[in-house]
Amino acid sequence: MLQCGADSLTGDRLGCFNLTVKGHGEAVRFVKSFGLPTLVLGGGGYNIRNVSRCWTYETAVLLDQAVNVSIPNNDFIQYYAPEYKLHLTPADMPNLNDPRELEKTKIKILQNLSMIEHAPSVQMQQVPPDFYLLDERAHEDRADPDVRMSLAALDKHVEKKGEFFDGDEDQDTSKRPNAIVNNSEHVMTGSVSAAAMEDMEGA
Repeated sequence: MLQCGADSLTGDRLGCFNLTVKGHGEAVRFVKSFGLPTLVLGGGGYNIRNVSRCWTYETAVLLDQAVNVSIPNNDFIQYYAPEYKLHLTPADMPNLNDPRELEKTKIKILQNLSMIEHAPSVQMQQVPPDFYLLDERAHEDRADPDVRMSLAALDKHVEKKGEFFDGDEDQDTSKRPNAIVNNSEHVMTGSVSAAAMEDMEGA
C-alpha cells in the first residue's frame, strides 16, 4: 500500500517541504518498479490546485501514460492561473537535509522493515510441513483404536450411515417411531407393547 500524501509538495499551506510533482511521482514510479500488486491511496495536501496536479500526474505514472504538461480547458481552469501548467516550480529555499542524516534515517527505516513478520491484523498460523501429513497417513492403518485420533485422522473420518453418535440426531425420535430413548441415552429399536410403554412412562 502506497499513500501519496501531497502535503510534502512545494507551496503547501501546512507542509514544510519543497517537492515538485515530478519528484513526488518518482516515489510512485519506484514502488511500481517492483511489479507487486499495490494499492495507491491519496492523503494529506492543503493546496487543492497542487494536489490535483500531483494525483493526475501519479495516475498517469501508474498507467504508463504520457500526460500533457498544459492543463486543458475545463470548468475549473481559473484555479490553475496564471501558468496553467501541470508541473510546479520549486520555491527558492535552501536544502537543509544533511546527507549523513538522510543515510542514517534510511538505514533505520530498512532495519525496522526487516523486523516486520507479517501485516498487522492478519492472523498467521504455522502450517505443518508435507512430511508431517505423509507420516500421519503412513501410520493410519496401524493406529490403536483405543488411542485418541489425530487431527489429520479426524478430518478424514466419516460416520457410516446407520451408526449413532452423540448429538441432536440421536434424540430425533420422529424419524424412528418405534425408538425409545432412556435416561442413559441408549437407543432401543423394535416393537414395544402398549403395556410396556405404560410401565416405562409410570417409571
